[in-house]
Amino acid sequence: MPKLLCARPPQDPTEEWHIRKLAGSRHAPGDWIRRAKMIARSWDGRRTTGIAAELGCHPQTVRERLIRFNAEGIDGLGDRPGSGRRPRLTETERSTIIALVATPPPGRLMRDGGELGARDASREAHWTLDALTTAAQERGIHVRRSQVRRILLTEKVRWRRPRSWATSTDPDFIPKGRGSSPSTAARQRERPFSASMS
Repeated sequence: MPKLLCARPPQDPTEEWHIRKLAGSRHAPGDWIRRAKMIARSWDGRRTTGIAAELGCHPQTVRERLIRFNAEGIDGLGDRPGSGRRPRLTETERSTIIALVATPPPGRLMRDGGELGARDASREAHWTLDALTTAAQERGIHVRRSQVRRILLTEKVRWRRPRSWATSTDPDFIPKGRGSSPSTAARQRERPFSASMS
């Protein structure tokens, strides 16, 4: 009978806290969250097949992650450097970009002690890819707009403001007049009476 594989016990409360926090995170990279969930579920007594079924992956994937965690600890949750091109951004930089979406943009009006004002009134009031790229670059992250878009799409993070199609921000926009009531019956066109002559 094969030996039952499980994650080794946490070395200290700090390691367990980090793993469980990462497993419940919404802003960390998706692959790290998933791998942390594998470890946390194993600590909770779940078997590899049950963990795989819950997370929608193959049991061998869970086994490999448990073995790496047992050997390397938290560092085992990351990817090993491959033979391909190294990623230009670190996990911390990616997490910073993802977390930016949850913060108010610099041009958004906010209440501060009863006064309404923006940190920088000349900047965007809503997050756009350009605004997120600029904010990331101000934090020392060398990133392009296309990279920001790719990161947010991969992590399924929404940065667009929902549009209201009933209103327009165009100052020259003139709304239509009031429509007719749906309870008013439409008038049928009258046909002209033509007398037939015999």
